[in-house]
Amino acid sequence: MNHLPILPVLIPSLAGLLMLSPWLTKSLRAQRHLAFFSLTVLLITSVLLIKQVTTSGAMIYVLGGWQPPFGIMLLADRLAAMMVMLTGFLALCAVIYGSSYTETSGRFFYPLFMFQVMGINGAFLTGDIFNLFVFFEVLLIASYALLIHGGGKEKTRAGVQYVTLNLIGSAFFLFALGTLYGTLGTLNMADMSVRVAELAPEDLAIAKAGALLLLLVFGLKSAMMPLQFWLSKTYSAASAPVAALFAIMTKVGLYAIYRVFGGIFGNDAGALANLGVDWIWPLAIATLIFSMLGALGAYNLRQLATQVIIMSVGTLLLTFVINNGQALGAGLYYLVHSTLAAAVLFLLADQIQIQRGPAQDRFVIARPMNQAGMISTFYTIAAISVVGLPPLSGFIGKALVLKSVIDPEEQIRVWPVILFSSLLVMIAFSRAGTALFWHLSGTKPGTERAAPAQVIAIVLLLLATPLLTIFAGPITAYTEQAAADIHNSTQLVLDAMASQEAIEHEPH
Repeated sequence: MNHLPILPVLIPSLAGLLMLSPWLTKSLRAQRHLAFFSLTVLLITSVLLIKQVTTSGAMIYVLGGWQPPFGIMLLADRLAAMMVMLTGFLALCAVIYGSSYTETSGRFFYPLFMFQVMGINGAFLTGDIFNLFVFFEVLLIASYALLIHGGGKEKTRAGVQYVTLNLIGSAFFLFALGTLYGTLGTLNMADMSVRVAELAPEDLAIAKAGALLLLLVFGLKSAMMPLQFWLSKTYSAASAPVAALFAIMTKVGLYAIYRVFGGIFGNDAGALANLGVDWIWPLAIATLIFSMLGALGAYNLRQLATQVIIMSVGTLLLTFVINNGQALGAGLYYLVHSTLAAAVLFLLADQIQIQRGPAQDRFVIARPMNQAGMISTFYTIAAISVVGLPPLSGFIGKALVLKSVIDPEEQIRVWPVILFSSLLVMIAFSRAGTALFWHLSGTKPGTERAAPAQVIAIVLLLLATPLLTIFAGPITAYTEQAAADIHNSTQLVLDAMASQEAIEHEPH
């Protein structure tokens, strides 16, 4: 059996456990080195995983030899491998930035960070909805502690709201799982996609209720309108490295929507085919409209970054339903871009907050920054990318999304809201840049400077934008195939199981 699919879960979990050992728990420096090493290995592993699934197709990993639908199964296809690689790169940049950061000095910060990475990767790789719930809980428990790490009234207030809402969401998740298991008799995603098309008429209403309850849960996790109200305070209160990693948290909820409502309740689900699409359309547009207004009303850069995340959620939900899901390939390219762009904004906001003194990153008059030239350059690149101006990846991502809208009725819905949102975000970032870099009080800057490691982390995230542009051709070809994998997940699992069985029975 090829053990590559389980390594993205195993590597951060083992690293986190080692950090809790008596030899490392009191050595912050050793924990940082181990975190850096393990995340580098994780990133290399994810590259190998992408190469493997691209050349040989999807891979399954059956834990303990128990075959699905009874055993725990991991599924590594193009989409899962891409999300694992994105998580590894984002986590590595966050750790590099955090190596010179005050709030990472607690002895449990790095173990919690690794456990959250483990939960995120597990959610992307699982082929079973119950284990999706388990990995959700792992990443959420770690995120609870990471959010309030360092203490403070603002973090505590945001933490209470965040924990309360997610506990309610977890309860609804369990209700939905029980309902679906009662009607389908399985929680393996590939098996569910087969059985849902064969449901008896008397079970359709119950299965539909369970599925829509899942949509509510995933909508909360992804910050879909009207369940987005928790995100702004939570992400603004988190420390910079944590907020950078949190940039992919909403994508876990979106990923779950893709898997469940694109795979299980997709085109081949019989009477429940394309369930939830009629709900997602208006909610996606409402999410975009809300984020436009939120961007204009943001009073600091961290708030503006949270609205960028909510805007990306609305856009990605639209790509899931445009042309019956055929636009999702363009959406996956935009997903990678928007995640990295939001992460770098949180890191820039932290540096601006440090160097502007009491004004922090608020859009008010303040003293000049010590490294204003460098930070303003970074800010300009990030803003151009987020707004969607050429020639960076934001422009390509939004152009691909607009190009994917073929139906005239859908064009009327989608084009105005995406173009107008880009205009308003451009106004918001122009206003923010003017306030942060031009409205100055005095000529004497402070003494604070970004550490070399922090500059490296920001540069790495910013470099991803031109790289996404330069290699847009092969990347979009990959994302289109990844989108197709969602709708063909059942066949992928069957093919992977047949291939694995053939290998195991080969004569030695």
